[in-house]
Amino acid sequence: MNEKRFTGSIDKLRNPERFERLQVDRVLDYSLAGCDAGSVLDVGTGTGLFAEAFLRRGCRVRGVDCNDDYLKVASELVKGVEFSRATAENLPFDNGSFDLVFMSHLLHEADDPLQAVREAYRVGRRRLAVLEWPYLAQEIGPPLEHRMPAEAIKRLGEQAGFALCDQIQLKIMHLTIFDR
Repeated sequence: MNEKRFTGSIDKLRNPERFERLQVDRVLDYSLAGCDAGSVLDVGTGTGLFAEAFLRRGCRVRGVDCNDDYLKVASELVKGVEFSRATAENLPFDNGSFDLVFMSHLLHEADDPLQAVREAYRVGRRRLAVLEWPYLAQEIGPPLEHRMPAEAIKRLGEQAGFALCDQIQLKIMHLTIFDR
């Protein structure tokens, strides 16, 4: 197991301040813009915060995570979404199963980020949205050496076969949108 993998508390993942910091509604607006996304896969779903938000937008949502404790909480809190255990590098879905694959704060923790993006390409039909910490030292979030520069995220997407659609600097986070 990768030593960078998030092991924080469930309360930290469901904290209202975190919801505001993540700009969830704005992230969804960008992720869904111009993409007829009826189905979404939330990879690294944690406690289902983004899965729940996509569901509220009328999407059919599946969530996967490698942490059983988080999945248990997600299943209890978010009705209408099926959650299952999986790693980003080995997604248990058929090719082209989802219109949108969404990854929030996952790539910097993945054991093999390129394989994770390749899997997103394989199971996705239209788009990949990657929300990450910016590559700069901040009081919150992972240390700089665990963060991933926007240019590295762009390269991973292109290596996997995606075309870069947009890179958006949010208030605190960085969002990269790829299309097929």
